[in-house]
Amino acid sequence: MASLLEGSAFVTGAASGIGEKTAYAFAKYGISKLAIADINLEGLQTVAANLQKEWPDIEVLTLKIDVRKAEEVKSGLAQVVSNFGRLDVAVNNAGISGKVARVHELEEADWNDVLNINLTGVHLCQKEELAIMVNQEYHQLLTLAARDLGVRRGRGAIINVSSMYGVVGPLFPIHQTAYSAAKHAVVGMTKADASSYAGTNIRINAICPGYIETPMIKGGTASLVQGHPLHSHVQNTPLKRLGLPEEIADSIVFLASPLSSYVNGFGLVADGGYTGC
Repeated sequence: MASLLEGSAFVTGAASGIGEKTAYAFAKYGISKLAIADINLEGLQTVAANLQKEWPDIEVLTLKIDVRKAEEVKSGLAQVVSNFGRLDVAVNNAGISGKVARVHELEEADWNDVLNINLTGVHLCQKEELAIMVNQEYHQLLTLAARDLGVRRGRGAIINVSSMYGVVGPLFPIHQTAYSAAKHAVVGMTKADASSYAGTNIRINAICPGYIETPMIKGGTASLVQGHPLHSHVQNTPLKRLGLPEEIADSIVFLASPLSSYVNGFGLVADGGYTGC
C-alpha cells in the first residue's frame, strides 16, 4: 500500500509545539527525507534524535534558521535540495505570540518583531520554496496505475500556519493586534500565491489552529481554570478543551497529501468549532 506522504519535507518552528508534532506525523505517514528548522538548535537536535529513534530509516537534516533573515532562509533551503534532491512538502510554521498589550501601549519594536517573524518569515520561506518547486518535475511515475496519484501529488505542497485569529479578531481581554494582523495577512498571502501558482500544479493552503496546548499558551491546561484569561474562550469552544498539537499536525498531513489534491488557496480552521458557532 502506498504511503499517504512520500519524498522530502521542510518544517520551520520544528523544535517544539505544532512544528515538532508535524515532523513526527510526516515521518509516521511516509516522508523519508525531513529537514527541520528552528532558531533553537538544541531543541531541534532533541527532535531529530527522537525521530531517528522511532523511524531509523528516515534522513533528518537539522537547520538553524532565523526566518527573518533572507540569506539564512535561502541557504537553508539550498541545503535541503542539495541533500534531498527536491522539495515535496513545506510547512511554514515558525512564529511567536508577541507581547500582549493594547495597541497604544505596544512599542514599535514589539509590533515589528511579530510581523517580521509571523508574516515576513513566512513570505521569505515561501518565496524560496516556490522557486524550488516550480523548477522540479512531478513525482516520478513508476507504473501507469500510479499516474493519477502522481498528478495529484503535483510538483509540491506548501502549508502556511496561520491561526483562527487570521479569520476572526481576538476577543476581550486578549490584546494581540499585531499577531492577528500578521495571521490575517498569512491567509491573504496564501490565497494570492495559491492563485498565482495554480497553473504550475503547486498547491498552497493555510492551517488556522485555535487554542492549542503548546508552549505558546503559557500554563497549558491552566487555561481551563477559572480566572485564566482564556478560560471563558475555551469554555465557549463546543469541544470545551484545548486542541492537541498532534491534531493540528494531522490536519497538516491532510493538506500535504493527495487526499486534498483539489484543495488550494484554503484556510482550514481547526479550532474545535469556536469560530463557527
